[in-house]
Amino acid sequence: MRNFLTYLAGLSIPILIFSCGSSTNEQSFDTSKLVRISPAEVDKIVEAFIMAEDSSTIEIPAGFYELKTQLILDNKSAVRIKGAGMDQTVISFRNLKSGGEGVKIVGNNIIIEDLSIEDAPGDGIKAQHTDGITFRRINVTWTNGDKSKNGTYAIYPVQCKNVVIDECIASHSKDAGIYVGQSENIIVKNSLAFGNVAGIEIENCDNAEVFGNIARNNSGGILVFNLPGLPKSDGKGTKIYDNDVIDNNHENFATPIGDGPNGNTVTMIPPGSGIVLLAAKEVEVYGNRIHRNKTTGVAIANYQITGFPAEAPNWSPYSTNIYVHDNQYERNWYQFPDFSRELGKLILVYNAHGFGKSQDIIYDGIWDENLGTSIDSNPMRICIQEPGMENLRFTRFFLTDGEENIDSFKDYQPFQNCKVEVKTDISSLAGL
Repeated sequence: MRNFLTYLAGLSIPILIFSCGSSTNEQSFDTSKLVRISPAEVDKIVEAFIMAEDSSTIEIPAGFYELKTQLILDNKSAVRIKGAGMDQTVISFRNLKSGGEGVKIVGNNIIIEDLSIEDAPGDGIKAQHTDGITFRRINVTWTNGDKSKNGTYAIYPVQCKNVVIDECIASHSKDAGIYVGQSENIIVKNSLAFGNVAGIEIENCDNAEVFGNIARNNSGGILVFNLPGLPKSDGKGTKIYDNDVIDNNHENFATPIGDGPNGNTVTMIPPGSGIVLLAAKEVEVYGNRIHRNKTTGVAIANYQITGFPAEAPNWSPYSTNIYVHDNQYERNWYQFPDFSRELGKLILVYNAHGFGKSQDIIYDGIWDENLGTSIDSNPMRICIQEPGMENLRFTRFFLTDGEENIDSFKDYQPFQNCKVEVKTDISSLAGL
């Protein structure tokens, strides 16, 4: 596969692309009229995090707080961190000279709500090794002009259990706006992600539901990934439903990080990607509005497509048990697939519907030959039941290590007449 990607990387696309820009009607708050909080009052907030006791509340009144240090809540239980509102309590880390995250949380049953975080040098807010973490009405963003210098993740729970992200806004991160990694029992709902490389990403997670969100003007709208070499390997059981995944045509400004086992995987996401499933397991995608994503609405891909090493203990590179159904698609006739990334070039040139045609659904067609001698038997259980499927642009690729055998097919019949039952249970999160 590496030879194939090298070939695509050098492929010249001598055409003129006309396309309208993505929506610029971005959610923002005017903080210029907020009271600037004195250094002495800022120090009290820092101290409140350090001295917090279990079952206490940290109140952060309205105002603009300029911090030169991180806010760290370490190994506490049942603490509520409460601002006066996203547009009223704003914490800026523009002057932070040490540390990575703006806010770092470790503990149990933590709630953080009603505030904004700006310009952290690393991640906006990170929760790690926390059982019970709720982000509610949190806005995390960067105000820099040069987005490649922004932080990696805006809202970032990792290695957590019982995660709720509700009515939040995440923007301008150079990786993912809302990223949940190596966690279990997850709800991401009623939130907005825009201007990021990836809007919402579920990575190596179990039992997640993503619904009622808007992902727009990102490079990729919603991602479900399983990457090798992480402390938690293959995740499974994700439902993505009732989301607006629209106009995700933003340039990909992620910074490449070497060429290791994962590199920086989001660098490969072509602008114009709606929903991307990579080495995903047991995922159901349904009832979403997937509109005007210029490269593809839904991409079902196996890890081999990245060109990175595809072997790790207790991990599989294949996307398996995928059920895509009852979504709504729209395309703009004047938008061409992206050609700044190899996957975008593949879709642009080799799709089954003609050069330069945006696709509604693509499947890279890589399968585990130990499970079947032909993809026509659907060995990976990729099930697609979209209304009006005959009018959608579906492409299944045939890829080898040599560019001479790239091919594509529009026949979706092998992936019809099947259904995958994806089980999730978020009842334990109902009260969070």
